[in-house]
Amino acid sequence: MPNIKSAIKRVKTTASKTMQNTMTKTALKTQLKKFDEALKGNDTNKADELLVSATRSIDKAVAKGVLHKNTANRKKSAIAKKLNQSK
Repeated sequence: MPNIKSAIKRVKTTASKTMQNTMTKTALKTQLKKFDEALKGNDTNKADELLVSATRSIDKAVAKGVLHKNTANRKKSAIAKKLNQSK
């Protein structure tokens, strides 16, 4: 444990930010799993809707600094490609 007051504050701040980042990543993974399940079920209408929500989740993760913008673009491209190949 740190002894300096500012170091103690940084530990608390880091813990809360880590929890927020984890929540954002978990929500993103959930959206992507729902999208994949819709594709496996051959439900393209639902997959279209989930593509939009997954893209929004990815963009929110970039805005919060959880994902790099190139990583986000790669993920969005991959899910769009999956949807187009299933149609």
